[in-house]
Amino acid sequence: MKKTFLLLIILFAFYSVKAQNETDANPYQKNNEIRLNLIAPLSGAVEVNFERHLNKNSSLGISAFFVYDDKKEKDINYFISPYYRYYFGKKYASGFFVEGFGAFTSIDGKKVYAADNLTFTENKDVYDVALGAGLGYKLVTKKGFVFEANAGYGKLLFNADKTDHDVVAKYGLSIGYRF
Repeated sequence: MKKTFLLLIILFAFYSVKAQNETDANPYQKNNEIRLNLIAPLSGAVEVNFERHLNKNSSLGISAFFVYDDKKEKDINYFISPYYRYYFGKKYASGFFVEGFGAFTSIDGKKVYAADNLTFTENKDVYDVALGAGLGYKLVTKKGFVFEANAGYGKLLFNADKTDHDVVAKYGLSIGYRF
């Protein structure tokens, strides 16, 4: 009888400790996040981000930028950009951050002007890889809503001479949800 009673007390104590830990969990400490860039439509594009938080200060993510209106964004077609971020904020994966990124890009080819300098032809699209760095600030609410401002700058590595541009610029004001 004493052994059974003692066993029940021990099990109840472990169950109580586990329940206490679950209610004290940090509401900001969720590992996945999805965001939509609000500035991208101004340039005729859409940009979606997914980010996975590794710990309080670092995360890995991927960004996809696709142009749907060639009249507003005449040069870039799309880029897919994985990135690593390091956060300096007090809350879990929030506050000021720096990032390093790579990008696989599709950019319009070089414009070749005719002798009259009024007409031109455009070479084939150029595919290239870029490396760059960026910084930004992220605000997260207790309900999991995310607000972010960021900017980044990268250089094309291999085919910059085949296009009129040799840089990849990333910038945004994004909203999202952490889950």
